[in-house]
Amino acid sequence: MSNENKNRILIVDDEESIREFLDLLFTKEKFSVTACDSAIAAFGLAKENKFDLIFLDIQMPHISGLEALIRLKKLAPGTEIIIITAYGTTENAVEAMRSGAYDFITKPFKVDHLINLTQKALEKRNITRESQTLQSNLVEKYSYSDFVGSSPSMIALYEMVRIVSKTTSNILITGESGTGKELIARAIHYNGPLKDKPFVIVNCGAIQENLIESEMFGHKKGSFTGAIADKVGLFETANHGTIFLDEVGELPIHLQVKLLRALQERTIRRIGDTDDIHIDIRIITATNQNLHEMVAKGLFREDLYYRLNVIQIQAPPLRERGDDIIMLSNHFAEKYSKKLDKQIDFITQDAFSALKIYPFPGNVRELENIIERAVALSTDSKIKLADLPPNIYNISRAQGGIKKTGSHNISIPEGGIELEKIIDDIEKDLLNKALNKTGGVKKRAAKLLGISFRSMRYRLEKYGMD
Repeated sequence: MSNENKNRILIVDDEESIREFLDLLFTKEKFSVTACDSAIAAFGLAKENKFDLIFLDIQMPHISGLEALIRLKKLAPGTEIIIITAYGTTENAVEAMRSGAYDFITKPFKVDHLINLTQKALEKRNITRESQTLQSNLVEKYSYSDFVGSSPSMIALYEMVRIVSKTTSNILITGESGTGKELIARAIHYNGPLKDKPFVIVNCGAIQENLIESEMFGHKKGSFTGAIADKVGLFETANHGTIFLDEVGELPIHLQVKLLRALQERTIRRIGDTDDIHIDIRIITATNQNLHEMVAKGLFREDLYYRLNVIQIQAPPLRERGDDIIMLSNHFAEKYSKKLDKQIDFITQDAFSALKIYPFPGNVRELENIIERAVALSTDSKIKLADLPPNIYNISRAQGGIKKTGSHNISIPEGGIELEKIIDDIEKDLLNKALNKTGGVKKRAAKLLGISFRSMRYRLEKYGMD
């Protein structure tokens, strides 16, 4: 096996005996092995080489293992890192996993466990590489770079986009605001058979209701007050290509009827005209609403819903994408460092921890805005907890503060106190605050409080808040 086809491993440990042991073991297992004795040396090697896996000692001189991990993840974002830890330092190793390490292994090593862990880490690395290959296949004409992530939901999304981009079937993209539905639509169009044809975007919620029909289908001169010339509609502009109807649930019923006719008969008619215009067009729609429920309530036509929903793609919310938050944060930090001409080397552990517990109701769009703000406000080469918006900073401080300060401000008078009542009042207050933070979503509120959904429901029923 040539070196080009071998998995490449970097060992970073200041103990020579450990380096020699791992070097011999992995060389015997047919890996290409490089070893060094410091984090500084590792940074240089990671810049010049592409490693599949790094073993990193958590305790080394001059620079902490956590800081080394963060820098190495930035230098080699696709490389898996396994932390080497001595007995008694596993707490730091677990903290390192929260910062993006794959796993940790304790000294002295058990060879079978070490080999098994290595194989699993490399399997994950291969999955990540496959997702990157899928991404690279989606950027022939349109940049898909803002879709950063290797979580299972994102890998499934990349594969779905790759498959449906080869068809011309109508597609409905669902998902919360800020999840990137327009980016998905662009990727589908620009990597499919219609990529050289028009791609036209219509934001159905941003056009005044009395102007939507004219914007979509056009009008003839003199057909209504203000129609001083013929107007070509957006459907006609998109002919032979793709039209993307964003927030399609905002369409009024009378426009839904006209859209259904266009889909069924493949014709449109300008306002004030008597002639039909034939269209050959692909429709991609998107919504953050539940169209199925809207159909049940009579707010959206059932026949139109099934016409649009030939293929459905769900854009995953950021809170369900795990460590993609770290990858995206680093991606946006690099993007806005260049844009704002700032030197940002890394994001601190406190800042990462705060971002990972925040529910992100605005999803990726909100995270991008947060990181842009943090880059702009940062006064040195790193993004700190204090650089994040107050709502994120306060959630993080509150979670830490409850453990550290408790009820220090409560005094006990001579006549005594009602302990149960005070505890109940504190609990009710925290329940209310968590529900307010999550817009009333109980599962997310339970996650903020670190309790199970069942426990959340019990407490709400206990206080008559359900």
